[in-house]
Amino acid sequence: MTQTSTASPLDHTPISAPFRADVVGSYLRPHYLKLARSRFERGEISAEQLGEVEDRAIRELVVQQRAAGLRVITDGEFRRSWWHLDFMWGLQGVEKVAIEKGYQFAGMNTRAESARLNGRISGDNHPFIDHFRFLASLADDQCLPRLTIPAPAQFLKELQRPCNIESTRAIYPDQNDLLADIAKAYQSFIRELYWAGCRNLQLDDCTWGMLTDPAVARKAANPEPGCACCNPVAAFDHLTATLPLQQTLLTVNNLAISLAPTDLQLTTHVCRGNYRSTWSAAGGYEPVAEVLLGHEDVSAFYLEFDTERAGNFEPLRHLAPGKKVVLGLVSSKTAALESAADIEARIAEAARYVPLENLYLSTQCGFASTEEGNELTEQQQWDKIALVQRVARKVWG
Repeated sequence: MTQTSTASPLDHTPISAPFRADVVGSYLRPHYLKLARSRFERGEISAEQLGEVEDRAIRELVVQQRAAGLRVITDGEFRRSWWHLDFMWGLQGVEKVAIEKGYQFAGMNTRAESARLNGRISGDNHPFIDHFRFLASLADDQCLPRLTIPAPAQFLKELQRPCNIESTRAIYPDQNDLLADIAKAYQSFIRELYWAGCRNLQLDDCTWGMLTDPAVARKAANPEPGCACCNPVAAFDHLTATLPLQQTLLTVNNLAISLAPTDLQLTTHVCRGNYRSTWSAAGGYEPVAEVLLGHEDVSAFYLEFDTERAGNFEPLRHLAPGKKVVLGLVSSKTAALESAADIEARIAEAARYVPLENLYLSTQCGFASTEEGNELTEQQQWDKIALVQRVARKVWG
């Protein structure tokens, strides 16, 4: 990967991610924030008034993160409805649309919304830049402000859902042009984000996690008409004509971050779906590990290993030398608190494949990938984080 080393006028943070005790990024929204969002949707308050409520909630969250002993702070994704779509809607050439059916999870469907092209894609003047500036204003040299955004592959996936494919092909009849413009949009966003002071960017990516499920992978590689519109893996029908599916995902991800400054810590979180404590895919990392863990140009992989659905640690043998793995062993989906002894034993098991000094511990996913949040209380959320802290101190000191 070729990276630039262009200096920023801002001081570089001395804190380096990932952390021995880490988190994925999203937090349960406080009730008053949910209420304000509902009032905004009904036209009862203005965007400015909603922003003031969001500012308050984020300030309070940062205080809580500091009190929990975390070295990283996020805005909890409190300004978003979705972990991924809000970012996509902020890109030029993308519009918010209502669709017939939402993503399908175990036992339920999500709200039916998507991101569709109405022009060529650009990453200029993205609202998330100001979102990060606000978060950074609450940081100091004892904590690292982190921004989380959907990976380029996730954006590509959304554009290739059957409900969006016609619009995508109308604007980008050539697949290579589509990949190139996605990459350029992310490059522009990353450049502006860096100059806003960001030194830790996390790319959240369900595409790899979904492909661990054999049934989902078959549909993605050989989609039937209409079968994927409600599935978090989109139809990649025409992409496989020139590149195998995984190589396409790898290509767009690596190209998008290829010009990132060398001191921007780029990591990725791989998920199998996280909506109101439900999931979308089941399967170990073996089908994707060689390509993902061996060749994606990030420094660390946040991987969920909280249940049997995630498989064992053997696929970690494919990890490229020097790369890091953040073990998501503490579930963000369930209220029950895990056994510290069990987590320690699983870390020891993972250390058979990755040196202990390259392993870290975190929650398995965010606590609220969408504004609805998972089925646990805020206190249980912080209890989970405290458990991560206790185990990390014991294992790594």
